[in-house]
Amino acid sequence: MAKPTVVVMPGDGIGKIVLPEALRVLDAVGFDADYVQGEIGWEFWINEGNALPDRTVELLEQHKLGLFGAITSKPKPQAAAELKPELQDKGYVYFSPIVSMRQRFGLDICIRPCRSFPGNPLNFIRRTADGGFMEPTVDAVIFRQNTEGMYAGVEWTDPPEQVLQALNQHSKFKAFADTPPGDLAISTRIFTRGACRRIITAGFEYARKHGYKSVTVCEKPNVLRETSGMMEEEAKKIHADYPDIELWSTNIDAQMMWLTKNPENYGVIVAGNLFGDIVSDGFAGLVGGLGFAASGNIGEEVAVFEPTHGSAPKYFELDPPIVNPTAMFLASAMLLDHIGETAKAGQIRDAVAAVVKAGKVRAYDMRMLPGGADVISKGAASTIQLTDAVIATL
Repeated sequence: MAKPTVVVMPGDGIGKIVLPEALRVLDAVGFDADYVQGEIGWEFWINEGNALPDRTVELLEQHKLGLFGAITSKPKPQAAAELKPELQDKGYVYFSPIVSMRQRFGLDICIRPCRSFPGNPLNFIRRTADGGFMEPTVDAVIFRQNTEGMYAGVEWTDPPEQVLQALNQHSKFKAFADTPPGDLAISTRIFTRGACRRIITAGFEYARKHGYKSVTVCEKPNVLRETSGMMEEEAKKIHADYPDIELWSTNIDAQMMWLTKNPENYGVIVAGNLFGDIVSDGFAGLVGGLGFAASGNIGEEVAVFEPTHGSAPKYFELDPPIVNPTAMFLASAMLLDHIGETAKAGQIRDAVAAVVKAGKVRAYDMRMLPGGADVISKGAASTIQLTDAVIATL
């Protein structure tokens, strides 16, 4: 196989801390690759009016493989106010660069594994009838449709007349007929049959390949009858090709209750964009939080891998850095899986598991300390020390 080139995009805040540590782990496991820097993030929005510069898009188009750190996003008025003066009032509109990247490259399949590591004090536990407790193994993999739904970006405040005319054709919109357009904010939820079929098929294929016994469609078809209903309808059709795997259906609200009641019952879960975002963060909370949550954004040609945490700017200036880099390591392992380096991916996950189980080197979150400059003195490992422990285990 040709030597891969990976576009590394640290982004904002702690992304600039955890991504270089992940590259150290990739070097330690013997991954031979070239790395090129991709510019992305808030500073490019401020100085250029574009958080995803065209030069970074061109790098991804060329190399097809990306490793991403974290991003800062702010509401529309704040984003506009932070543009440098010569760019203000020039028509620039902020869009999340990771959302833009997903839509630009058709990264419609988002995979978010949420697996518990034995020995992690942040793992979900459940009391038993005799007053003790049990720690079920959580191994859920969420397949989130990444480019449609509520995050497609088709929305308006003060919608134009032609949009209002179209909406007025629907009987349910009559309730808003007397609302002045300037007081209306409208977001659309768009599903297409092709995208539904692609994400559902990917979920079933993953379940078959990795031995999961069920695929759960997590939507809300009793209320969102058209969009969630389409996802359910297509799942039932596709299930016919996978009779060895059970097809389950849950409503998103009930799923959020069940995942803290019996999370070990779930394997592969498929959902639209917003509900997939919600349920994956819910499951991440059962396996240690966002410090352990990674994801892959996969299209037909390009794939980008990332931790799911944000940029956490309040921790960026701390020296030594204290953030948990594990999610970034697991994102790197997903990248290796994607290009067929499964043995190396397994070695990284095994090394992380060994460090977690040993319990000697733990970031502040695993020691259940509030984040701050004093956590090192209270026994927490720095970001670099945790990376060193994983590398030593490798």
